[in-house]
Amino acid sequence: MTSILTNNSAMNALTTLRNINNNLGTTQDRISTGLKVASGKDNAAYFSISSTMKGDSGMIKSIDEGLALTKNAVSTARLGAETVADLAREFVERVAFAQGSGVDLEKVQLELDALAENIDAIVSQSTFNGASLVQAGNDDITAVTGISRGADGEFGDLTTITIEAVDLEAIQAALEDIDLTEAADADELADLLADAEEQLKAAVDAATSFGVSEKAIETQQTFLGELSNRLDSGIGSMIDADMEEEAARLQALQVQQQLATQALSIANQGPQNILSLFR
Repeated sequence: MTSILTNNSAMNALTTLRNINNNLGTTQDRISTGLKVASGKDNAAYFSISSTMKGDSGMIKSIDEGLALTKNAVSTARLGAETVADLAREFVERVAFAQGSGVDLEKVQLELDALAENIDAIVSQSTFNGASLVQAGNDDITAVTGISRGADGEFGDLTTITIEAVDLEAIQAALEDIDLTEAADADELADLLADAEEQLKAAVDAATSFGVSEKAIETQQTFLGELSNRLDSGIGSMIDADMEEEAARLQALQVQQQLATQALSIANQGPQNILSLFR
């Protein structure tokens, strides 16, 4: 039955064309934004998961930036401690030289005083951004190294690393107090050598400690970088549009749009044919 009031063919063709246009609009949005999941209406589960992972990735990048500052501070302290250790080693060598007979202790003492002054300068300059880990009275540094989440996705704890400050000024002061000219015999000179060696050991221990901390930070930074990459990759696999697939879909939808338009045009011509029956 043909009706001039209800054109079922045209309505079906119009519905088909409307669906094609909607799909075409969706495909064009994906191509323009590069996203197949841009909001919760696209895929609620993926949108929720990817939003959380984006937050984690952002926090990890910020933590990595903070660790870079901490690493520089530790690296500066390590350099200072290693330099102090080198100077303390020279100090010990000069005190050992003074153990021999016929040595001018006053001249050796002048060398020791110069080394002590150098150590003082090194300690005062071993700062980064105004922070020092090698001067007296400074606090330890605690840096955030990462975050954790529970199996339910809830935010867990922050992981941290603590770098202990070392008082290199105490080493410098102890070496500065060593005065060969006040030694009464060879036994007192030997005691002074033992004192100098003790300060050398303390400087080496400080340099070693800072080195271990710096290496730990570098390892954590490498891990954070890889972790951030994995998160970003996982986010992309959930919400990024496959551009090859979308390009192929766009072409197919454009053809379907043309065919649906022609079908609608043909359907709209149906009632016109009824006129011929009344001629």
